[in-house]
Amino acid sequence: MLKKYLITGLLVWVPLAFTIWVLDLIVSSMDRTLLLLPPPWRPESWLGFPLPGAGLLLSAVVLLVTGMAAANIMGQRMVKWWEGLLSRIPIVRSIYSSVKQVSDTLLAPDGHSFRRAVLVEFPQRGQWTIAFVVGAPSELVTSHLGGDFMVVYVPTAPNPTSGYTLIVRAEEVRELDMSVDEALTFVISLGVVGPDVTPKIAQISKGQS
Repeated sequence: MLKKYLITGLLVWVPLAFTIWVLDLIVSSMDRTLLLLPPPWRPESWLGFPLPGAGLLLSAVVLLVTGMAAANIMGQRMVKWWEGLLSRIPIVRSIYSSVKQVSDTLLAPDGHSFRRAVLVEFPQRGQWTIAFVVGAPSELVTSHLGGDFMVVYVPTAPNPTSGYTLIVRAEEVRELDMSVDEALTFVISLGVVGPDVTPKIAQISKGQS
């Protein structure tokens, strides 16, 4: 009975504690942006105490203003000038161009972020893993291969930000009736949580009794 109650308590507190920890990490990191403001402008100087989340609000305002400014003609010219300046700096050029290509792919409204979740054989035949369709390879690549191919991204677990980019034959890819969010949850949870697997405390407790 003690073991059952202990596991049930962990099932209640572990997800809640992890969620609070992630939110605290995000808020505390964003609050560091307040250090960019002059000391008299910071909330603690005119409130008398630090205001948690003020940095997050400041970051949101900066992003909004930047997006509005970059959406007009003058803003676009400024962005092109800035990118041209960075492209002339040897080391910065490589880092900035790589990060920009990834962000344009994943975040841009007309980008080609993960389109759908599929199954591919990886790392060898007979072993399957979840991958995300990114798009089609360029003609320069397909000219050396022949046939119908697609580019997929195979994430590593439990950290999906690292993984492998594969060029696979379209006929060797199996479609999944699973959304991208569900597939990411499956990867992050090490395969424990799937679209049809929702851990319920009552069911687990009942199974252990």
